[in-house]
Amino acid sequence: MQDNDKTTTPEQPDTFEVVEAEHRTGARHKGVYLLPNLFTTGALFAGFYAIVAAMNGLFEHAAIGIIVAGILDGLDGGVARLTNTQSKFGAEYDSLSDCVAFGVAPGLVAYSWGLSELGKFGWMAAFIYVACAALRLARFNVQAESTDKRFFIGLPSPTGAGLVATLVWLGASRGMDGNDISWLVALVVAGAGLLMVSSVKYHSFKELHIGRVPFKVLLGVIVAFAIVFLDPPLVLLTVAIVYVTVGLLMSLWRLRKGS
Repeated sequence: MQDNDKTTTPEQPDTFEVVEAEHRTGARHKGVYLLPNLFTTGALFAGFYAIVAAMNGLFEHAAIGIIVAGILDGLDGGVARLTNTQSKFGAEYDSLSDCVAFGVAPGLVAYSWGLSELGKFGWMAAFIYVACAALRLARFNVQAESTDKRFFIGLPSPTGAGLVATLVWLGASRGMDGNDISWLVALVVAGAGLLMVSSVKYHSFKELHIGRVPFKVLLGVIVAFAIVFLDPPLVLLTVAIVYVTVGLLMSLWRLRKGS
């Protein structure tokens, strides 16, 4: 799960996306690129669904909704680049969708599942996450053109959302009441939020390109999918924890090497 930078290319129109078409009447009509924005809308809907599901106590469904939003978010930027339909409108729409799917939704889902009985401390932890997610997205939009594309500065918001969602998914799938581990949930939620606005570098994997690959790579992907389907919440939570931990350890190593 990663942030996308759908920047406008020189060849594309720079209006409300904005593509202007002149019909026989001579009138000019404005529109948006449909395909990539459909994926963005799907991610937005998945985030909205997660909130509604959590309100109805369907925490597994809510967590899966956030995971689906992450998958769709990872696709919209790639589709835009492949079809040469990148745009300023798409970038702004994607950012707003991310704020709902990876900011508001995980915070509310975590609060409903395991933070409500902490009172003010519970909603404070949830709000820290939501506010940090919004700040993370705003900072990414500002710095996207000037940072090293190989790394994200701070934990990517889809990964932070995935960490929170898979924790809820794992607990709910085991019949666990999140309020029994409320302080752990608060630590994970607030910690994920603070990591999003930290200066810790996380690998973006953007240098990897989908194309012709050796057969063993395809076999590895198949094996990876099989492992995930053995126990999706446990495996995905483990992957998220490893990703977060590796980023922290690498940052500590760089600090020690610099000193």
